[in-house]
Amino acid sequence: MSVIEGSVDVNVPVKAAYNQWTQFESFPQFMDGVERVDKPQATLSHWVTRFGGVTREFDAKVVEQRPDEQVSWHSLEEPYHTGSVQFEPLGDTACRVTYRVEFTPHGLVERAGDALGAVRRQVHGSLRGFKEYVEGQGAATGEWRGTISDGHVQPQAKPEPRQVPHWPTG
Repeated sequence: MSVIEGSVDVNVPVKAAYNQWTQFESFPQFMDGVERVDKPQATLSHWVTRFGGVTREFDAKVVEQRPDEQVSWHSLEEPYHTGSVQFEPLGDTACRVTYRVEFTPHGLVERAGDALGAVRRQVHGSLRGFKEYVEGQGAATGEWRGTISDGHVQPQAKPEPRQVPHWPTG
């Protein structure tokens, strides 16, 4: 198993960076090797990737998600991997995005790419691409602010009903 970790400082508020990260369908615009991402459910995404001339399709499940703080996932089939992205405010107009990806290379091409550092460079480059993309947009292209715990979407808290004062008559 290989582990890739790093961080990138992004010159947008933490809410904007987090909101953009929840828009998985936009990943092909800044992640090398990602051809397409579909999100059929809040916790499920379908990926089509291309690395070293090899195209792979897989599903991934978001297992933890806390608005403006964290998104964690794991793949449901090969290529097996888990990952987590943390969002930390750096004042009102910037944030740090810290990532950790653990994966098991599958097949000769992926093992060779991992051994030569190509996978690590691709992940780091994708996060720099995210920084450039979200800073260039000026605002997130969408958002999903739900909370996911242990792979399940948590119900949103309902606001307390507004109490109307009752004035005695008489």
